[in-house]
Amino acid sequence: MASLEDIAVSAGINLLSALMFLLAFAFLRLQPINDRVYFPKWYLKGTRESPRSAGTLVKKFVNLNFKTYLKFLNWMPAALKMPEAELIDHAGLDSAIYLRIYLLGLKIFVPIALLAFAVLVPVNVTGKSLKSKTDLVYSNIDKLSISNVPAGSLRFIAHIVMAYVVTIWTFYILYKEYEIISSMRLRFLASEKRRPDQFTVLVRNIPPKDDESVSKHVEQFFRSNHPDHYLTHQLVYDAGTLAKFVQERKKLENWLTYYQTKYERNPKKKPMIRTCCWGLCGSSVDAINYYTAKIKDLSEQEAGEREKVMSDKIAIVPAAFVSFRSRWGAAVCAQTQQTDNPTVWLTEWAPEPRDVHWNNLAVPYVGLTVSKLVMAVALFFLTFFFMIPIAFVQSLASIEGIQQVLPFLEPVIENEAVKALIQGFLPGIALKIFLILLPSVLMTMSKAEGFTSLSSLDRRSAGKYYLFLLVNVFFGSIITGAAFEQLHSFLNKAPTEIPKTVGVAIPMKASFFITYIMVDGWAGVAAEILRLYPLAIFHLKNTFLVKTDQDREQAMDPGSMKFSQSEPQIQLYFLLGLVYAAVTPVLLPFIIIFFGFSYLVYRHQIINVYDQKYESGATFWPDVHRRIIIGLIISQLLLMGLLSTKGAARSTPLLLVLPVLTIWFHRFCKGRFESAFVAFPLQNARKKDKLDGATEPDFNLKEYLQNAYVHPVFQDDSMKLPTLDDEEYNKLKDIEKSSFENDVEDTLDTITDAFEMVTDAWEDMDDERRHALGV
Repeated sequence: MASLEDIAVSAGINLLSALMFLLAFAFLRLQPINDRVYFPKWYLKGTRESPRSAGTLVKKFVNLNFKTYLKFLNWMPAALKMPEAELIDHAGLDSAIYLRIYLLGLKIFVPIALLAFAVLVPVNVTGKSLKSKTDLVYSNIDKLSISNVPAGSLRFIAHIVMAYVVTIWTFYILYKEYEIISSMRLRFLASEKRRPDQFTVLVRNIPPKDDESVSKHVEQFFRSNHPDHYLTHQLVYDAGTLAKFVQERKKLENWLTYYQTKYERNPKKKPMIRTCCWGLCGSSVDAINYYTAKIKDLSEQEAGEREKVMSDKIAIVPAAFVSFRSRWGAAVCAQTQQTDNPTVWLTEWAPEPRDVHWNNLAVPYVGLTVSKLVMAVALFFLTFFFMIPIAFVQSLASIEGIQQVLPFLEPVIENEAVKALIQGFLPGIALKIFLILLPSVLMTMSKAEGFTSLSSLDRRSAGKYYLFLLVNVFFGSIITGAAFEQLHSFLNKAPTEIPKTVGVAIPMKASFFITYIMVDGWAGVAAEILRLYPLAIFHLKNTFLVKTDQDREQAMDPGSMKFSQSEPQIQLYFLLGLVYAAVTPVLLPFIIIFFGFSYLVYRHQIINVYDQKYESGATFWPDVHRRIIIGLIISQLLLMGLLSTKGAARSTPLLLVLPVLTIWFHRFCKGRFESAFVAFPLQNARKKDKLDGATEPDFNLKEYLQNAYVHPVFQDDSMKLPTLDDEEYNKLKDIEKSSFENDVEDTLDTITDAFEMVTDAWEDMDDERRHALGV
């Protein structure tokens, strides 16, 4: 059990680590060579030029303007300067609402902490119950907790009142925030520019029809049932194999561009390459001819696969993106049942094109139920059996555990400084390291469940990760720690005893959670702004792998918010704050520092670094609200169990009101606000349509939507998939070869064809590149 001195040592280590990270960031961000690492957002927007484009050789790498070093902390006020409305325009509503989660934590816990330290801490300190128990090991932190209050004392009235205050205050803040964010979402949707997903519906589980194709079947169905609003549709193809060919071709074309540029700069020396073992051995051949031949062979395979995808009925997935003439028509279709059979012609709002997870569109709808069941079983075993290695790691991260496993280290760990380091720092860092790979595993499981958008994948993975943190980090740390040491085995207890078992252990684990908050929430957040891993990868790629400007752009890697990982971690802090507010309030300042510091850091990252992959319009907020409600209910039940072991069983009816009230509040908020996050009001859709009709009466919506949902492997190629009826599709197939050759001859930017014109096409591409380089 960590003492106050151990906590001080841990705080010193983590504060020093955070300060070192911040100082390193302040220095590295000023260097021209690192500009693309710390400001990639502005490069992607095209509003920032590299400071390495001018100046002497030294100035291209090192900032020699010493005045800028005196203002090394100016990134902090700059991060807070941008107004929220401008932030939404700059980074999107998702990013702005994500930052409001941190503000929500400050709104809830700052007033609660002030009240707890003014009322509850003096009540706990003056209890003096622990002094009378000479056979019990405790720390100074326990004197500030409910553990120091004698059993059956009237002082518990203060804790009960505090529980009511926490609950009512949380209700008020959650309601106001839900109201604000739902209004922000509706305003965002109303003011948003025209986007394909506003007019498009994703249709799944299209029933087969033997006498006509899927394309014709879709068109006839929607022309019959939505005659005034149907516009066009785009079939979904299983193009997974073709995507691999396209990706490999792009790599080869990148190498070819590199060697052509190299040859143009030095025409006297032909670039050569060895053909085996990544260029380390084998015969030496002309690099340009080698990659030209490789691209030609791959293009032939790609053309064959493309023809197979477009002509083979098996490659056509029973799903389609159906577009309408108006937002109103799309809203009616997306939010209604299409037939009397609820298992076919399933409609939902289409994700925005960059949000589509194309691989899962090819998953048969019938198999989704089986996949979800299998993943649910896998998640259960992963969650509950992962507690075993966590318990083992936690046992090793303690004085007693190290003495049992490594007895020869006993003289070393008996040193006071080493003991303080182990008890105050090691448990938190051990748990943090142990959880590094988990989000990737959970994301893979979510992909197997067949979700069709990146945003839904993030939300689903976040739900899994939250469950994991709740069971293993919160309950697991409590049960495998104090409960195993001072109580009977958790598994031997009756279900009605669970709140008592966990509740009585909570005060004992306050010191552990304080160390975890400092490691994860202080030093961890400071490490995020340093971006040490992206910095190292960028310079490694820039030194050894970057061959073209395209490579340099890809090496920049701005990253994104990682909602599936960061939001559940935030929820853990909400849970800890709600649980310990009435038990050990000394933990609250550490949580408040986390929320404030994280808000500052992530606001800077969102403004300057992160490039969000999609924009969902804050559809994740109902999940955020629900998880805070879950944390609130858990805190109420655990306080009830704790007080029942402290001779205050009569308080149970008073506390039993709180979970019932919380569930009612959640249902009220769900009915009041959640519809704004799952449906688009027809009234708003009609207003947007009328506005478009008045401002752009001649806008060609069909042309705008026709290729919006074409698979990415066809988007950068001159040949597009058919989007209309079978007659047009057959005509396209008849002229497929000649059309493909003509497009390649016209663009000269795309892949070489697999036919007679390959040599001439590459010569023309060389001429264009020389002209672009000014050679």
